[in-house]
Amino acid sequence: MTGLDAASWDALRLSLLVSSVATLCALPLALWVAWVLARARFRGKAVLSALVHLPLVLPPVVTGYLLLLGFGRNGPIGELLYSMFGVTLAFQWTGAVLAAVIMGFPLMVRAMRLAIEAVDPKLEDAARTLGAPPLAVFATVTLPLIAPGILAGSVMGFAKALGEFGATITFVANIPGQTQTLPSAIYAFLQVPGGEGRAVALVLWACVIAFVAVALSEWLGQKVAQRIKGGQNA
Repeated sequence: MTGLDAASWDALRLSLLVSSVATLCALPLALWVAWVLARARFRGKAVLSALVHLPLVLPPVVTGYLLLLGFGRNGPIGELLYSMFGVTLAFQWTGAVLAAVIMGFPLMVRAMRLAIEAVDPKLEDAARTLGAPPLAVFATVTLPLIAPGILAGSVMGFAKALGEFGATITFVANIPGQTQTLPSAIYAFLQVPGGEGRAVALVLWACVIAFVAVALSEWLGQKVAQRIKGGQNA
């Protein structure tokens, strides 16, 4: 498993970077959207939910092509980013981050929304009656209770980003050392004679990383649950 060549290491490192950055970038927005969908009441809520979950039902290549149309150098958003900030996303590793955020966002929102909906609103109401402002109620009551859901959503988003292929290769291509992520590298190795061994090595590494991520999430979730239980019994 350790016998990876330079190209394989580059793909592995880039995948870990893209997955980590995408998860961290998506986390605050996913939590806010999950809260809105779980607790807010407004017209158009069903439309927002449908838009959030749309990447789950669209073919990833379609999502990647839409990103290319919107965020490419000639796209309306891409042209604006380049003219104002000199930022280019298409065919850059930062574009792979954007694709990973888009594809993993629905999974993160879903896990967090379920966790928020499982919290008894009476607990939050009790804190408000004691004079706690909304932000304090969220930080001291809601957030600890939904922490396992946040962890689960983060792991799901990370795993989706790590395995994202269709939208990424359509939006940023498969450039070794620049945009070639782990799935793209595996695909590329399988297209050349004698590349099966390199592909298998990356597959094994992917399995190890996914297992470690899930195990760490389970461990952290148990720690959080024990802490919550201890606080309730105190």
